[in-house]
Amino acid sequence: MPIFEFNCPKCQHKFEDLVFGAALPPCPKCGNAKTEKMLSRPTIHFAAPSRVGQTVTYPSSGGGGCGSCAGGNCGSCGH
Repeated sequence: MPIFEFNCPKCQHKFEDLVFGAALPPCPKCGNAKTEKMLSRPTIHFAAPSRVGQTVTYPSSGGGGCGSCAGGNCGSCGH
């Protein structure tokens, strides 16, 4: 069941709820049965450099390092 955002026009309370189909849950604050489904915007996260001109470095997913750091920059094996 997806999570939707709702608004209560009576008390202006905004809340989230798990609903199935077109069901509209009552307001948990005032009990009003006539709530409104809100349009939700997706959240997108991007990796960004902390300073201008820097590049973002991601850890490698494969091997290639020593056994303890699996390719990361641990300093114990020089990788």
